[in-house]
Amino acid sequence: MNVLFAPQAKAQLLQALNYIRDDRPSAAESFRAKVGKSLSRLETFPHSGRIVPENPDPEVREIIISPYRFFYRVEGENVWIFAVWHESQIPSDL
Repeated sequence: MNVLFAPQAKAQLLQALNYIRDDRPSAAESFRAKVGKSLSRLETFPHSGRIVPENPDPEVREIIISPYRFFYRVEGENVWIFAVWHESQIPSDL
């Protein structure tokens, strides 16, 4: 499996990293490493994320890497991360 970021999800992740970096650069590096490690498990276990409780579509899953939620969908041999939201955001239209 390949873990890929949709353009908007990549932009959201970069925005989150920049926000964290503005406050504490070391925390941004730590978060980035944690994201890489957590999302890499999707290469082997693509359905390991939980089904999003606020969304009725069982194909939409998420990995929580506090304080952010990574929403994804498995499509063939690809795992597409399509949104990265802060935990305080309520997903309304996934």
